[in-house]
Amino acid sequence: MAASAKTATGFPMQKPAAENEQREEHRTGITIAAAATAVPPYAVGREEVKTYLRKVFSIEANRLEAMMAVVDHSQVKQRYCIHPVDTIIQPRPLAQISREYQEHSVQLGRKVAMDCLERAGMTPRDIDMIITVSCTGVMIPSLDAHLINDLGFRWDVRRLPITELGCAAGAAALAKASEFIRAFPGSTVLVIAVEIPSLTFQREDLSQANLISTVLFGDGAAAVVVTGRPANGPRVLGTDSYLFPHSLDAMGFDLKDNGFHIVLSKDVPQLIRDHIKGLLTRFLARHNLTQEQLSVFILHPGGQKLLLYMEEELSLSRCDTQFSWDVLSEYGNLSSASVLFVLQECFKKRKMAGGEYGLMAAFGPGFSSEMLLLKWT
Repeated sequence: MAASAKTATGFPMQKPAAENEQREEHRTGITIAAAATAVPPYAVGREEVKTYLRKVFSIEANRLEAMMAVVDHSQVKQRYCIHPVDTIIQPRPLAQISREYQEHSVQLGRKVAMDCLERAGMTPRDIDMIITVSCTGVMIPSLDAHLINDLGFRWDVRRLPITELGCAAGAAALAKASEFIRAFPGSTVLVIAVEIPSLTFQREDLSQANLISTVLFGDGAAAVVVTGRPANGPRVLGTDSYLFPHSLDAMGFDLKDNGFHIVLSKDVPQLIRDHIKGLLTRFLARHNLTQEQLSVFILHPGGQKLLLYMEEELSLSRCDTQFSWDVLSEYGNLSSASVLFVLQECFKKRKMAGGEYGLMAAFGPGFSSEMLLLKWT
C-alpha cells in the first residue's frame, strides 16, 4: 500500500472524508448544552504552599529558594484539596489512598453531574451515555457505575470510563461524545471529569517534577452535557487528535508501592510551542477556516509557560486567553477537568453571537493533543 501523502510541514494532507464529517456534524446538530464545575472545601493559597515546601522537603537552601520563585511566578493564586494540607502531607498506605479516591470521586462526581443536568433542563433518565475521565486514581467498578446506582440513570445507559489520557481527557471525552451522537442521532451524553491530584503527593520524592506538581495541581470536577437534540449552546463541528512522535517520556505517572509518582518533562511547553501552529492550521483547513475566524480560545491551563508559548506562537492577546489564566489562578491545573473549567468560564463570562467560532485544545500523556472546533448558534 502506498504511503499517504504529506504536506511540507510533515502533517498528512487533508482527507476528503473530513468534508463528509463536517456535513454530518452540521446535520445532527451536536450541541454542548450545559457545563458545571465543583471543587472540594479546602483552599490552599500561595503562602501556605511556601510554608509547607519549607517544612516537608529536605532540599538545599538554593534549590528551596528557587522553588519559592517558582511558586511566585506560577500564576496559581490558590487551589482546592479534599483534605487540609496537614493531612495531605502525611504518608498513608496505597489502600487508604485508593479508598479516599473512590469516596471523594463519587462525592464530587455526584454533585457536578446533578448540577450539570439541572442546567441542561434534563434528568438522569435523559442520558444515553456516560463518559467518565480521571487519571489520578483507579476504581473498579468505575465512577459511572456508582453514579448510575446513586442517581437513577437508566440501567441500559452506555458507559465509557477513560483513565489514561491525563490532561487531554476532558477534551477527548467531548470528542468521543460527539462521535457517539453522530452514530446515534438524537442521543445525549454526559461527560464527567474528576481529578484528585492531591492524593498523588509524594513527600519523599525530591524530583523536580514532583516539586513542580505540588505547586501546580488542584482537585476538582467538571461535567458537560452534549446532545443531538435541539438545545442552546455551541455546536461541535469537528475534532482532532494528534500523538507527538517519540514523546512517551514527556508526561505521565509511574505507579509504585506508595502510589502515583508524576512524570513531567521540562520540555513539555517547548513541544507544544513547536507544534501548536501547524496543528491548528491543519485542523482548521479541514473545515475551510483560518485562525482569524476564531472568536474564542478554550485552552488547557497546564501552566504559565505553556499558556505564554501558545500566546506567542498563535499571536494571541491576553484577552484571548483570559479564561485559561483565570482558571489557572483560581484552581491551578485540574488535569482533565481543566479545559472544562475554562469552558464553564466562557459560558459564565462571555456572550457569544450566533455564527462565532471557538477552539478547544488540551494536551496530555503520549504526548498528545486534542482539539475541538465549536460554532455558536
